[in-house]
Amino acid sequence: MRNVILDCDPGHDDAISIIIAASAASDLNILGITTVAGNVEVEKNTINTLKICELLELDVPVVQGARRPLVKASEIAPEIHGETGMDGPDLPDPQVEVTEGHAVDFIIEQVMNSSEQVTLVPTGPLTNIAMALIKEPRIIENIDEIVLMGGGTFGNWTPAAEFNIFVDAEAAKVVYDSSVPVTMFGLDVTHQVIATDDIIERVGKIDNKIAVFVKELLIFFGETYKNHFGFNGGPIHDACTTMYLLKPELFKTEYLNVTVETKGEYSYGMTVIDTLSVTGREPNTNVAFGVDTEAFWRLFEEILKLFDGGQPDE
Repeated sequence: MRNVILDCDPGHDDAISIIIAASAASDLNILGITTVAGNVEVEKNTINTLKICELLELDVPVVQGARRPLVKASEIAPEIHGETGMDGPDLPDPQVEVTEGHAVDFIIEQVMNSSEQVTLVPTGPLTNIAMALIKEPRIIENIDEIVLMGGGTFGNWTPAAEFNIFVDAEAAKVVYDSSVPVTMFGLDVTHQVIATDDIIERVGKIDNKIAVFVKELLIFFGETYKNHFGFNGGPIHDACTTMYLLKPELFKTEYLNVTVETKGEYSYGMTVIDTLSVTGREPNTNVAFGVDTEAFWRLFEEILKLFDGGQPDE
């Protein structure tokens, strides 16, 4: 059983990542879910998280975190995720309430008090994680791994930078330059798991409320990616993190040095991946570059069948 904290900014793909984690109660002990400003304002991300937890009947603390990056103004992406941050599905206002306190303090408390190491799974900007590392460096000793979605050898917010890293590059640099083991799911791999019309049709054949919710997420997300990037569907970026926790053999990774550019005029927010070891810096990150795409989607379907009376195929 792996202890995990999900740190997120839901977000269509964040929602799917939470669903995957919630499906695996025998493998993942979700200590809590923390929220951060990212796709939209943190207050909206928190409401979306509460809605997801209520839909899943997932009883875990939801703790709101950073409203802005460490040193610069916020940037949000309503043109990708809609004004609510999770446009498409129509979920009722949540009846469950946010847990009092700040996400940074919650992360520190959970990690320091855990009898076993904790895995942090950030799928938004890394502000909360960096602040926790800065405020209480001793947590490093009890963090098993940081499994994050962000970065890549190319960008989607600028030509060089992926959105999550660009929004708070200074925080990302703190995380990558710490001594905590990092596993990174950047655009190189997440763009291989695109929810095409065929995938949406497969999801639509699963008869439970979670699958219906996911289908609605994928339809909206797919349309924005078609309109903005010319893709044939939406990449479910963040889902790679929790799929990796359940089945790491789906992915191909390389152990490389990664740091983050925070000063460049054109390259700010770039994850600088030393693929040929030209810098001489020690590797610090397992970088995912490949995925067994069909096996990924088969497992995804099986996960959705577990909810609300659905049964996986034998």
